[in-house]
Amino acid sequence: MAVKAPIAFDAAFSAQLRELLLWRRDVRRFRRDPLPDGTIEALIDLACLAPSVGLSQPWRFVIVDDAARRAAIRRDFESCNAEALAAQDNERAGLYARLKLAGLEEAPSHLAVFADRSTAQGHGLGRRTMPEMIDYSAVTAVHTIWLTARARGVGMGWVSILNPKVVAGLLQVPAEWKFIGYFCLGYPQCDDTVPELEQMKWEQRRQPSSVTIKR
Repeated sequence: MAVKAPIAFDAAFSAQLRELLLWRRDVRRFRRDPLPDGTIEALIDLACLAPSVGLSQPWRFVIVDDAARRAAIRRDFESCNAEALAAQDNERAGLYARLKLAGLEEAPSHLAVFADRSTAQGHGLGRRTMPEMIDYSAVTAVHTIWLTARARGVGMGWVSILNPKVVAGLLQVPAEWKFIGYFCLGYPQCDDTVPELEQMKWEQRRQPSSVTIKR
């Protein structure tokens, strides 16, 4: 096997990478302009470079263009969101009701991501004691899309207020596929380094020291 010289990323690149991470936000407010043809496919192509357990590449992508399916997804979101609102205590309910938690109506592109738990690729390497590594691998692909989309000026929002069984049924995917997430993509109405949930006083970001221990 030929040995390739390591690539050296300079300080400027490192600084830009930090900027990319800062500007990568969960977008809920989209412009309705369509993305250029091939944009989603190009993002998926890069997502497939993500790490995966045993080189299993278990991620499965469903580009949702069908209007009827999109409408059904929105209805499921509305139902699940109403249940989530009802579950809030009195102090939080009013704030929750004011949050914009999805851009399903405005976003020009929708993408669902699944993990194929039945895949033979990888021959089970690394999954014997931690089978959930298949799901985690698909999440790495999601994060890769998020960063590469942001680098292209495209915003992405993760819609988690959905019933996984309903989504899988609407998209008619194999039973072995585990639902990972439903995503809205498009050009954001505005950009910000501060998460909208922090701006709305729902939660504050923790400092790294508060989530780090040494042993």
